[in-house]
Amino acid sequence: MIAIRNAAVKPTTWRPLLSSIRSISFVFQSEDASSVGLHGGETKRLNLFQSLTNAMDIAMASDPNAVIFGEDVAFGGVFRCTLGLADKYGKDRVFNTPLCEQGIAGFGIGLAAAGATAIAEIQFADYIFPAFDQIVNEAAKYRYRSGNIYDCGKLTIRAPCGAVGHGALYHSQSPEAYFSHTPGLKVVIPRSPIQAKGLLLSCIRDPNPAIFLEPKVLYRSAVEEVPVDDYEIPLSKAEVVMEGSDITLVAWGTQFHIIKEVADMAREKFGASCEVIDLRTILPWDYQTVVKSVKKTGRLVVSHEAPITSGFGAEIASTIQERCFLSLEAPIQRVCGLDTPFPHIFEPFYVPDKWRCLDAVKKALDY
Repeated sequence: MIAIRNAAVKPTTWRPLLSSIRSISFVFQSEDASSVGLHGGETKRLNLFQSLTNAMDIAMASDPNAVIFGEDVAFGGVFRCTLGLADKYGKDRVFNTPLCEQGIAGFGIGLAAAGATAIAEIQFADYIFPAFDQIVNEAAKYRYRSGNIYDCGKLTIRAPCGAVGHGALYHSQSPEAYFSHTPGLKVVIPRSPIQAKGLLLSCIRDPNPAIFLEPKVLYRSAVEEVPVDDYEIPLSKAEVVMEGSDITLVAWGTQFHIIKEVADMAREKFGASCEVIDLRTILPWDYQTVVKSVKKTGRLVVSHEAPITSGFGAEIASTIQERCFLSLEAPIQRVCGLDTPFPHIFEPFYVPDKWRCLDAVKKALDY
């Protein structure tokens, strides 16, 4: 038997339940171009992977030194994010690599150090770990160890991450916390097509190596009218998407859409006014925006898909406890993945869904 919300449930009971909630449940609410400060320009209806293609197309067209490489990117990649770019820019600028993540990262470091704008793709974030040494010990430290004589700041590593409904333990992980412990890197996770385009262009043009994690469940499910023009969204700047006065909710990527729905549910069920923040950049993160919000609301719920122990929510909670102690009206709540390998059929119980997040909001409000 398994335990669901502290109740023992027999297999005959939970198997039908699993079949009814197998897919990830969240509501994607599209935004308009004004969310990134653009008004009145031409837009095009794109899903998230198409917005990434558009961003890389702009980067390649505006920078003759930009190159794209990774496993299968020449024909568009497994998620079609680079579709058509090899035909447009040629095999010298968009090309496949061997199935060797350590080699992809090392090659990208060398390209960037030599002056190229290197845009690398790791096919799944779960397989970025063979490249961990190259990213953490080489890319992140290249400028520091040479006294700023050399750097590989023109390196951007893209990787699809997160739950997708059927990815199981090797195609569902969210590894952002591993890299958040590494000075010298920037770590970014978008929530939507509009955000993805602007943030990716910022990463590509930033003078520091960046890891750009893409929530794969949003590739096709998230669709918006994306500005056609070239634009960037500042890194290390969280966004207060919904203002409120009673409690602060913080998340990023797919989980943002869950807490935004929870904010609406809390208003309807409890009459609570929730302030909703999309962190966007994990490293270096914008603690000032979160601190300002919590000093106003007095309560905080942080949610992410990665396991709870040492997840980035722990860093947020620690910082807020230190800087907002006298303003807190309740203990900080973390609603996260479990401390287990990412499960297959039990994914609905692993991911921090809206009901778990709503419970945390109520607990904080009732304290």
